[in-house]
Amino acid sequence: MKRSTLLILSITGVYSAVLHSAAWSVNNFLMTGPKAYLTFSSSVAAGAHSGMEECKFQFGWERWNCPESALQLSTHNRLRSATRETSFVHAISSAGVMYTLTRNCSLGDFDSCGCDDSRNGRVGGRGWVWGGCSDNVEFGEKVSKLFVDALETGHDTRALINLHNNEVGRLAVKDTMKRACKCHGVSGSCSIQTCWLQLAEFREVGNLLKLKYDQAQKLEMDKRRLRAGNSAESRGATAETFHHIHATELVFLEDSPDYCTRNASLGHQGTEGRECLQSGRNLSQWEKRSCRRLCTECGLRVEERRTEVVSSCNCKFHWCCTVRCEQCRTMVAKHFCTRRDPAAPNHSRQRSRAHRR
Repeated sequence: MKRSTLLILSITGVYSAVLHSAAWSVNNFLMTGPKAYLTFSSSVAAGAHSGMEECKFQFGWERWNCPESALQLSTHNRLRSATRETSFVHAISSAGVMYTLTRNCSLGDFDSCGCDDSRNGRVGGRGWVWGGCSDNVEFGEKVSKLFVDALETGHDTRALINLHNNEVGRLAVKDTMKRACKCHGVSGSCSIQTCWLQLAEFREVGNLLKLKYDQAQKLEMDKRRLRAGNSAESRGATAETFHHIHATELVFLEDSPDYCTRNASLGHQGTEGRECLQSGRNLSQWEKRSCRRLCTECGLRVEERRTEVVSSCNCKFHWCCTVRCEQCRTMVAKHFCTRRDPAAPNHSRQRSRAHRR
């Protein structure tokens, strides 16, 4: 693959035309490859979008909530950040691209790939053999690497960390695949099964990577050697450090900034004005604690606002063939983080000793 062939996709345009959504954009998502690979561009764009949408879901009630600037991985002084959060962004984006390419291959969207039948006919285990149409993750992995990994052209520590986290995302897609089987035998006896591998729901990939985010390892490196950049000394220090890191672990280099407060230069909006959850059905403990995490521990207060919600109700079927509904109005309480009253006692911020989110 020639690296000289570069394509800068404006994801905003792709989403507006294909996905009819421009709520956020991944500007200047760099992709590379010969003209033959341009056929995969829309799938790569859609994969990056699904990755960031999953990121928004996983961090919906965190201090850092995967903002629009999340994939613009440079800071105000043009030094690429390598925090715990950017490690997740690299992994989930890479996973999203690989997942979408694999799925679209199985759907027959590409002439150059099809099912993975490399195992077919082999005995997989007691009472079952490989067969059917397995999702072709090898294809998805290969093309994902050609597009996503091409972003990293250097060999310094930050580039190697990003490439490592890209690979963690791709491995998560493989690790969550499920075996599906079909029974064969007289009168449905299921004496033998034919089985194949298929992609899990992408939510499962996101859940696995969120767990890896919580357990991510910080690389402790000598700052003098780190500042050496793309030098033999820096590469040697990086190789020595990575020797102890497992291939499926997310890694980061820098502590996360304070996500409680707004920092426009870094693209952090802070938690003021954010909605939080105090009550509701089927809330996890993490969601129930969101007001404390987003508001109280950031020196803000929780403000309740009551809003009117209009929804369809008392629907009835009328022959033939319409459904008529009434419009019901209910008052719903929502909670938001707001600044404390200046006249109120000044409470010091409570900060979690764990990594800031």
